[in-house]
Amino acid sequence: MAENAPPAEKIESAGRVQEMSINGQDPPTRYCYRDGVGVGSDIPVMEIGVIDVALLASPSTAKLQLQNLRSALSSFGCFMAINHGMSGSFLEEVRSVIKQFFSLPMEEKLKYGKEGESINGYGNDTILSEDQILDWNNRLILVLNPEHQRNLKFWPQNPHKFREILLEYTREMQILTEVILKAMAISLNLEDRSFLDKCGHEASLRARFNFFPPCSRHDLVLGLKPHSDSSVITIVLQDSAVEGLQYLKDNQWFKVPIIPEALLINIGEQAEIMSNGLFKSPIHRVVINPERERSSLGVFYYPDVENYIEPVEGLVDETRPKRYKRVKNYLPIFAQHYQQGKRLIDALKI
Repeated sequence: MAENAPPAEKIESAGRVQEMSINGQDPPTRYCYRDGVGVGSDIPVMEIGVIDVALLASPSTAKLQLQNLRSALSSFGCFMAINHGMSGSFLEEVRSVIKQFFSLPMEEKLKYGKEGESINGYGNDTILSEDQILDWNNRLILVLNPEHQRNLKFWPQNPHKFREILLEYTREMQILTEVILKAMAISLNLEDRSFLDKCGHEASLRARFNFFPPCSRHDLVLGLKPHSDSSVITIVLQDSAVEGLQYLKDNQWFKVPIIPEALLINIGEQAEIMSNGLFKSPIHRVVINPERERSSLGVFYYPDVENYIEPVEGLVDETRPKRYKRVKNYLPIFAQHYQQGKRLIDALKI
């Protein structure tokens, strides 16, 4: 074993999915759904709303865009954002460094391996129980903002442009998040900072870089099990060529189309709570391609952990009473529910 190489058990826990895929191994039973995952060719493509972010700022076009935004978030709970301020070439640079990172030798990736209870780092599922079905993926999770919460120890220096590109992407995410949250509030006839103020000055952005290797039994495994997000909103940069993300509506799965220069904006459970149920946090999953790898980047916006999240006052009245209990520090409680296949938001309904 090379000097300073990671211990075998760390490779086993952090890199097993990718290693099994490279070796052409069938997935172990702990990754498999006994009755399969229903990845037939008859799954329809969803008709997703498209919002022109640049038009949200224009008095002559904002009204229609806000109406479309409210409609999208109260139905599917997501939309595609175009004209968001980032060029297609820059988004391709982001995709490129993601793929380069996950293509590195395991020993190099494990320099950024998750440690103990740390949020940050490279790895895959935390195993909480023996009967837990594991997701067929590897991921790198990094806190982006506030700056004092970053742990640069886990920010890859290889590929060499990774940090530079991620810092630029973080700046763009901060701007876009504020624009979207203000538009969400205005679409509900609230003051523009209603959601932002609820989240507080220590609200955070966290990035999750996902890698979904091919699998010989793609009909038995999932890249991400069905869930709704714990965030307020999630901004997703999809793979530009390989589909995989699917949404559940009326007990039917729908495939998310690929628009390479668009960003997918997804409502999280905490926005559903703040909107008093007017916006819907959708259940979604990731299916695996049998032959092609897939990568994506999700940026999650979370409130300050000390802030209580509850329905915004202007959305509660006699005709629509408060529908959710107040809650804070959502993510740790959410994670326990997620690994059990449950939704925390269901437990918070009044």
